[in-house]
Amino acid sequence: MKSAPAVVAGLVALPTAFFLAFFLVPLAVVALASLTSGEGDVTFTHYARVLFDSYHWSILGVTFRLGLYTTVICLVLGYPLAWYLVRMVEWRLWRRVCVILIILPLFTSNIVRSFGWMILLGRRGLVNSWLVDFGLVDRPVRFIGTETGILIGLVYILLPFVVLTIGNALAKIDVSYEQASADLGAGAMSTFWHVTLPLSIPGAVSGAILVFALAVSAYVTPALLSGGQVTVLPMLIFQQYSSVFDFHYGGALAITLLAFTLAMIGLASLVGRMGAR
Repeated sequence: MKSAPAVVAGLVALPTAFFLAFFLVPLAVVALASLTSGEGDVTFTHYARVLFDSYHWSILGVTFRLGLYTTVICLVLGYPLAWYLVRMVEWRLWRRVCVILIILPLFTSNIVRSFGWMILLGRRGLVNSWLVDFGLVDRPVRFIGTETGILIGLVYILLPFVVLTIGNALAKIDVSYEQASADLGAGAMSTFWHVTLPLSIPGAVSGAILVFALAVSAYVTPALLSGGQVTVLPMLIFQQYSSVFDFHYGGALAITLLAFTLAMIGLASLVGRMGAR
């Protein structure tokens, strides 16, 4: 009979090997390509090209601006929805139905959902038809080919991640804390701000990090909803790998995006820990 350490080692070996083969090794290949030239010489030219060119900084700005806006909007919309599901819905069947409706779009490809938004946000789409019919605008609004259109698509696709993470955090909060706050004379709003919200911050930070990372690395939704008018860094990386075949420059772009994303995530984690104290 195998000992417990041997069983644990066997269970850990397979996921570790998978992680090494399909994450660390490809990442090392990309990093190595970014530091070499076509002749195999070590060079930092590709990073200098990325970091000392205003064009790349403008694309970085668009990428991270869309990621930040998407994260904030998802938090603003997702927290009340998660609160409703966890605190307001008492009928378990209806809660399950709501959760299924939230995660159901995740079973559909991003390509299909993005094409759907292309139809809805078009000049003759349903959204513009409603805006004109209700007299909110005089003529159709241009969504496709703008950051607004991309933002709408990203929020729709990534909102479920925030709802699920915040909902999980709210569900783990002991209701007795809120009851004790009420017994001590605190109102509902005071209890929320001083008890519920601080305890749910870790879940909100986790959801924000997940959404931000997915938003800044998204390719399909920006590519389809941009109409070729807006460029984000994943689109430029894909172009270098699929069309130009400049793997060295593309690798520098990819590592740069990864570094900036990790820096932003680290900052968000620090802010989240400070807010949870």
